[in-house]
Amino acid sequence: MAYTFDELVHKRRAADLAQSRVEQLRDAYGPPTQQQWTPRQSSTYETAVRAWRDLDRDWRTALAEYVRRHGQTPREVEAEVGRALRPDGGDGSEPPG
Repeated sequence: MAYTFDELVHKRRAADLAQSRVEQLRDAYGPPTQQQWTPRQSSTYETAVRAWRDLDRDWRTALAEYVRRHGQTPREVEAEVGRALRPDGGDGSEPPG
């Protein structure tokens, strides 16, 4: 599948949000190995970790495909995506199409 730059940004944003959710749960519940979690807490945390893992894998797969098709390095594309994710849109330049 050919991914667009906007799709890359969307996938990265989704993975970042999922990671943030895992961190929020960890902060709320305490460290997984040091706290006695309820079954519901364990299930919620495990589901969040799986979602994060899956979304991060989707982002990495899309990044690899985009890099192959556009001849850029992963580092270049990751930097461009990072700029696009900033609230101010980065440095004001347009992302590649």
